[in-house]
Amino acid sequence: MSRIIVDVDGLCRSFGGKVALDRVDFRATEGRVYGLVGSNGAGKTTLIRHLLGLLRAESGKVRVFGFDPVRDPVRVLSRIGYLSEDRDMPEWMRIGELMAYTRAFHPGWDEAYANELIGTFGLDLSTRIKELSKGTRAQAGLVAAVAHRPELLILDEPSTGLDPVVRRDILDAIVRAVADDGRTVIFSSHLLEEVERMSDHITMIHDGRVMLSGEIEDVRRHYRRSRVRFADYFEAPPRLDNAFSFEGGGRTWSVIHGGPFDEFRASVVSLGGEVVDSRDATLEEIFLARAGRHEPLEAA
Repeated sequence: MSRIIVDVDGLCRSFGGKVALDRVDFRATEGRVYGLVGSNGAGKTTLIRHLLGLLRAESGKVRVFGFDPVRDPVRVLSRIGYLSEDRDMPEWMRIGELMAYTRAFHPGWDEAYANELIGTFGLDLSTRIKELSKGTRAQAGLVAAVAHRPELLILDEPSTGLDPVVRRDILDAIVRAVADDGRTVIFSSHLLEEVERMSDHITMIHDGRVMLSGEIEDVRRHYRRSRVRFADYFEAPPRLDNAFSFEGGGRTWSVIHGGPFDEFRASVVSLGGEVVDSRDATLEEIFLARAGRHEPLEAA
């Protein structure tokens, strides 16, 4: 059995009376990529801050490598690589100075690996951080985060503001490589297509609650989008087994549903209808159906 790297159980957190996390459970094992998805303010970054020990749990348990990150920050943070959405780095430093500064905190720094990434990204070590574009800043921050070969890499919205080429470099060249090396990656994103392509496991968070969590293939296999047609006219969505959301009206509806397909089809037939066509639902369709939202998250 794979070793558990992150273990969150019943985590609750509020800010000024507003619930940010509501009894959140989350686990991550070594060698896998975990995608956290949800709209802005859903609770993804708040969860990450608890993993880094920046926030103390009001109730529930947070363990990283078996330790409480608030009480044992040295044992936890020395084994984590982190890139924040804000790309927080000293503006006055040059890229080379950033690497030297970061290396001083990590005895396991791999100079050859760092130089390989710097060459891949085409970074100029003499350039100051304040002069970097969003994409180059993200690349420099990522090198600093992964060159010490952390056991756990945490990326908070790594693709925000980046062009497709830089996004591909970050995700394909780094995230997958870290996971294939037996390490663990957790990254939050509102780009559902990106998460779907790169993750082994997905956790959907909405209004501070985990509304869906599982292996990507299992999630996709249990949700379908079906187009159904009825002989009778329905002014409101018909009652169908395991249906989460409807589009359309009258005699023809598109339905996002879960559960066994045969049960769903039988409920359609019982109302005098037929399933015209059916396919696996996308992550965006699943999220919208489960969250009850009207504005979609972005596709990459």
